[in-house]
Amino acid sequence: MPCAESLRLQAYFDGEVDALGAPDIERHMEDCAECRALLQDLERTRAALRRDLTYARTPPELRARIMRALDEESAVNTPRPQLGSRKTWQTRPFWAGAASGVGSAAIAATLAFILLVPLFTHPLVDDLVGAHVRSLMPTHLIDVASTDRHTVKPWFAGHTDVSSVVADFEQQGYRLIGGRADYLAHQRSAVVVYQHGQHIINVFSWAANERALPRNTTRNGYHLVFWRAGDLEYCAVSDTAWDELLGLVRLLRDLSARDGP
Repeated sequence: MPCAESLRLQAYFDGEVDALGAPDIERHMEDCAECRALLQDLERTRAALRRDLTYARTPPELRARIMRALDEESAVNTPRPQLGSRKTWQTRPFWAGAASGVGSAAIAATLAFILLVPLFTHPLVDDLVGAHVRSLMPTHLIDVASTDRHTVKPWFAGHTDVSSVVADFEQQGYRLIGGRADYLAHQRSAVVVYQHGQHIINVFSWAANERALPRNTTRNGYHLVFWRAGDLEYCAVSDTAWDELLGLVRLLRDLSARDGP
């Protein structure tokens, strides 16, 4: 009989558990081998899907055309009856126009939902949130523990596919505590880990590709800030306040612009 927590674990894996509920599931997995095995199976399945399947995005031209059609639909006013057309007005059942309006509105809403859902869901965001949550589990946060950038940065050379910008901003309130390797965007990404008060900030980096980066967003209580520097793409993830997270991002971007990766 499957563990009673298996459904919650699947929600946890999908990033549908908030920051308050996630620690309960993580503590449960420490004592439940069945749930640990389930999580590993889910991670392997998702990695295989990400590797073997391409992400289909609605062409911008089609989305723009549908949005224009929706705008035109909403701008059309129902014709008012004119004098002398009493017969036509009376012979046309009132519900016919209502049904027509409801039908077109339903079709328009369905098209809008299908086309706009990719704007609000992005596999990269899902992967980043999942990686951040897993990192908060015991022994998953850091592979190389050090506050010295000259220790952390060389470690990435043999364990990841990129050379990320690394710095300690302890004086500004962002203490470097180490780094680790993760699998993201089909490559071994580098993750620099900072502590800000009681909050952990994971700064992911990977080789840039032709796809546009997602917009800054919040998912399940975690803020995500994206940017590009040179041939690398970055994302800082944390449940700290927006202003505090953006403060670290500004420091990293200024350092990258000044010194390079």
